[in-house]
Amino acid sequence: MDINLGGGESGIDCVRELKPRMPSTNFMMCTVYEEDEKIFEALNAGASGYILKKTAPNKLLESIRDLYQGGAPMSSQIARKVVAAFQKHSIGGAGSHDSDLAVLSNREKEILELLSRGLMYKEIAAALFIGQETVRKHVYHVYEKLHVTNRVEAVNKYYGR
Repeated sequence: MDINLGGGESGIDCVRELKPRMPSTNFMMCTVYEEDEKIFEALNAGASGYILKKTAPNKLLESIRDLYQGGAPMSSQIARKVVAAFQKHSIGGAGSHDSDLAVLSNREKEILELLSRGLMYKEIAAALFIGQETVRKHVYHVYEKLHVTNRVEAVNKYYGR
């Protein structure tokens, strides 16, 4: 499954919808996206593997066979990110509220506060006199540091819920 299917729905959305209906089907993402957020969102949605499109054809076939035999194939770069995230989470313990928030910069906390008020990236950018892309990058880092995948989870973690 590719992540960018076009037509408004992503491959991740498709897996999220199909996996409960077809639990014995194994889904593997084959995409150009290497961002942590996409990787973890896909795996959380039910994908059993994550391969980059730049993977050599013979490795791709090997990954499909591995998936069919019950494996969880991942490109080595993707596996490294998964291991790093797991280690980071394990080292940090169960992820207490205070220790999670301690890793956020003051600017990230400021942006998270504005997100909690329901402001859009454009509005946050205007309020803080920074670019929308800068806001997007800060939000990405907040999600990464708090181990969340969306605004609601980030805000809930920020407020200790």
